[in-house]
Amino acid sequence: MLSKHRDEAATKAFFTKAIGSSGLPEKITIAKSGANKAGIDAINLLVMVLALLECSLMQIEIRQIKYLNNILEQDHRGIKRITKPMMGFKALHSAEATLAGIERCRMLKKGQHVNSGSSAVFEQFYALAA
Repeated sequence: MLSKHRDEAATKAFFTKAIGSSGLPEKITIAKSGANKAGIDAINLLVMVLALLECSLMQIEIRQIKYLNNILEQDHRGIKRITKPMMGFKALHSAEATLAGIERCRMLKKGQHVNSGSSAVFEQFYALAA
């Protein structure tokens, strides 16, 4: 998810979208960013309020461990290698479209598509494009 600013509102929007599609995680690993921590703290506050209404308490454990986050950041190296020669993006929508395409190709290559089974990468790509 791209946003113009890396602030608490952007973090809340990202985690709300992620929780909506994948459910509430038990713990997350993030960088030492204050915006990320503030956004997750705000979500934990909402979870606590909802828990008081439903009488079940489950908060997201935040892990700000440098070495665990580095494992996650390594996945971005391929994208950075491709986008660096582009010298940046002029508009947010063009960055979003380009990065979505790059990420889709990388997922297909790794076999992370739902119907990846026995079909080749190019077959999966054309199936998604159709």
